[in-house]
Amino acid sequence: MRSFWPIYKRELFAFFVTPLAWVLICVFLLVQGMHFYLLVDHFSNMGEVASDQTPVQAFFGNTVLLYLVLFLLVPAMTMRLFAEERRSGTIESLMTAPVSSTSVVLAKYASAMTTYIAMWAPTALYLVILSRTGELDWHVAASSYLGVLLVGGGYLSLGLLTSAVTKSQFLALVLSALVILVLFMLGIAEFVMPEGTMAHDVCAYVSVWAQMNDFASGVVDLRHVAFNGTLIVLPLFVTTRAVDAWRWG
Repeated sequence: MRSFWPIYKRELFAFFVTPLAWVLICVFLLVQGMHFYLLVDHFSNMGEVASDQTPVQAFFGNTVLLYLVLFLLVPAMTMRLFAEERRSGTIESLMTAPVSSTSVVLAKYASAMTTYIAMWAPTALYLVILSRTGELDWHVAASSYLGVLLVGGGYLSLGLLTSAVTKSQFLALVLSALVILVLFMLGIAEFVMPEGTMAHDVCAYVSVWAQMNDFASGVVDLRHVAFNGTLIVLPLFVTTRAVDAWRWG
């Protein structure tokens, strides 16, 4: 795994020397900043009116903006990881270098995950603001960020896989966006399927809405952890096998 770090640093450098990373981060922080401001304004205008949720729960669990950000930004972050190298032909030199397929895949995934974490890191200031203006449950905040990392990690893994199966960045973006959309719609189907049926249970299991509501309530359900862990590991495994196939022709 000694070859992991050079590839990781190369991918991270390649991402941040282009305007793409900075545009994605700025758009993300702008959207989340507006979201946070609207939530704080809403809760401050409620005054003494009782609410069954906190600003942290509302920010992470009961908003479509979180899923919109994942749907729009994650595919853009992963589309170039393999597709651009296959299009430009640089993948050939990488495949003939003394590096393992596992190192290549994990390094590219780690660079995307690092960027994803860097996008979310400034939002920790929102927690500081909330803690100075009222009581903040740090356990709920920690579980909320855990949910964000697990869900985002699964989507990034899927995006890496779609980038590996095509030479077109645009096609990789569209494919990963469609996969994320299908998962989201499958989860939404939980609300229309009859309760007690297998279809309802399956939809509830994969529902990112239900997952984030639990994480934002401080509930770390091991079923959600197992699902997202599988969503991370399985696409990475398939991607590694695809890279092996390129290497051996």
